[in-house]
Amino acid sequence: MDKLSALKMFVATAEHGSFSRAAQQLGKTPSALTKAVSHLEAELGARLFERSTRRTLLTEVGRLYLETARQVLQRLQEVNEEILQLQHGLQGSLKITAPLAFGRAFLDEACASFLDEYPQISLHIDLCDEFVDLLESGYDLALREGHDDLPGQIARVVGNNRLALCASPDYLARNPAPVTPQTLDQHHWLLYHHADLSREFWWVERDGQRLSLPQPSRPRLKSDNYDLLLAGALAGCGLLHTPLWSAAPYLADGRLVRLMADYEIDPDAFGSHILAVYPSHRRATAKVAAFIDFISAFLRQRGLS
Repeated sequence: MDKLSALKMFVATAEHGSFSRAAQQLGKTPSALTKAVSHLEAELGARLFERSTRRTLLTEVGRLYLETARQVLQRLQEVNEEILQLQHGLQGSLKITAPLAFGRAFLDEACASFLDEYPQISLHIDLCDEFVDLLESGYDLALREGHDDLPGQIARVVGNNRLALCASPDYLARNPAPVTPQTLDQHHWLLYHHADLSREFWWVERDGQRLSLPQPSRPRLKSDNYDLLLAGALAGCGLLHTPLWSAAPYLADGRLVRLMADYEIDPDAFGSHILAVYPSHRRATAKVAAFIDFISAFLRQRGLS
């Protein structure tokens, strides 16, 4: 019995919870999968599944073996891809997750440019603001804000996450009160709502002096969707704390104006960096390294690193 094929059939059975469903997915017969798993059990001297007429469940030994089997199959796939890349250039697919706001701000343009430079690589990009466990989800790479000290992951800084206070020229024309630490309560605010962010105050610094400024208690618009708030700021609805990676093109073309620019705003709970993160048990394959280098250079060219 081919050990590699047996491992694939074992993993498929564990993931589907059924020999018949796994066999259908692999294009094999249930008896072939049963024989493969039995071969592994005989080799180990322990049962991998508890079988009954209604269900197939992993034993404690099976759960331990499954984790290692997945890693072995994943590493073999990566090695095969690396060998192909050495022989034929970078190719294959990359599965990436990133925050929603990255898409509109820079990732859409960066991905298009990357695909143009690497025509044999395909991208699968999922944008979501929920935390994604890279060890369980099958993603090759995550782009994230802030810091990442989770075990089993490697993080590389690819850009900065500095904050700016911005508003549109239309809003400022209709609300001529100066924007200073003393007049913030005289203005309309657009507030990003997130469980990890403080709802009480934010810190700024100028000439070595730090100030704690209260968050607006009654914002004009509050949302957990940053793109909605950015659209509101561009439409003249109020002041918005925004990352410079998002505001940069609108500051450049005049659709937004930076306020209190002589104050350095402390990074929020997301931290001061944009990170590329991948599981430490997978080496940075050539295609992953190429994407990280590309996005880092892309952000650096725009003054965002």
